[in-house]
Amino acid sequence: MKVALVHDQLQEFGGAERVLVALKKIFPQADVYTSFYNPNTLGVHKKYFKNWNIITSWADKIPLLKKIYSPVRFITPWIWESIDFSKYDLVISSSGSYMSKGVITRPETLHICYLHHQPRYLYNYETGSLHELQKYTIFRIYANLINHSLRLWDYLSSQRPDYFIANSDETKKRVQKFYRRDATVIYPPVSISKTLSPMPYSLHPDYYLSVSRLARAKHFEVLIQAANKMKFNLKIIGSGRDENNLKSIAGPTIEFLGNLADEEVVKLYQNAKAFLFSAVDEEFGIAPVEAMGYGLPVIAYASGGLKETVKMGINGFLFNQLDPSSLLGQIKKLESLAKERYLEMRKNARKESEKYSFENFKKQLVNFINSKMSS
Repeated sequence: MKVALVHDQLQEFGGAERVLVALKKIFPQADVYTSFYNPNTLGVHKKYFKNWNIITSWADKIPLLKKIYSPVRFITPWIWESIDFSKYDLVISSSGSYMSKGVITRPETLHICYLHHQPRYLYNYETGSLHELQKYTIFRIYANLINHSLRLWDYLSSQRPDYFIANSDETKKRVQKFYRRDATVIYPPVSISKTLSPMPYSLHPDYYLSVSRLARAKHFEVLIQAANKMKFNLKIIGSGRDENNLKSIAGPTIEFLGNLADEEVVKLYQNAKAFLFSAVDEEFGIAPVEAMGYGLPVIAYASGGLKETVKMGINGFLFNQLDPSSLLGQIKKLESLAKERYLEMRKNARKESEKYSFENFKKQLVNFINSKMSS
């Protein structure tokens, strides 16, 4: 088969990009299409895309657009509809906020969309982008005008894929609600350690860990306020638009580590007490499951797909109010666990993470594609 992978944009690295890397591993000869590609902004993760045949859109040739791609999102229909996929037998669109599912293929080409999330900004879900501009009336008017047209196009483009794969039951529900389409759930692959060796409780480390882009919808301020109040050590891995603001409210027990190589992240996972997560409406949440792969209990806000992976009192805890007090209540529960119960929770976390291995992802995806190709 001649295969093409289509991804929204390659200027930052998160869960969606990890899925793309996994797709390329399954289809190593596939061409990769994207709207914008900027290896300089990918930091330590640019190594994953070395030697790929990456084909960018016409918009990538205009330097200014690479920096303001979100405010000019009205160009997305023109980007995806301008690319010729006539030579491919299989097209897999890895689609999120930039709606790469909107590509046009031949009737005989199988187009499968792996949906990370629908464009949140079109359906009143909280986003981290453009928040600073919302205070300007003229920008709000502009956003409302283009979002109306984009919602119409988003629905139109959602009818183009032959099949949808959703990254969680949460996302599947949104596909049904917004697109009136069915979807098959195949959870994304998560990079987990091969073995779990829980450290003795007496050598228990003294810090909590969180890994994510520093964006408004991740609500790191809740974690920071909780750490300031309880004076526990918190290490934060990641960078983003909200970084300077978060640093300004962080107390002395909080450490911002920026983007790190995977090897360094592994060491931090292995020596943390638990993983904290406060994102709102996260469709799946790869980082918490990755943490479980190292036997870390997860304490997360009860929102979106986290309710599918974090089992209350089994492999972690969920807090129901997006405020420091609610989070601290669950942290205190973890702190009060007996040694045996804590180690059991670590083992349960590891067991949960094994459901989301690359091997399981590959098997389910290949079986799905083969069944659709044969039909």
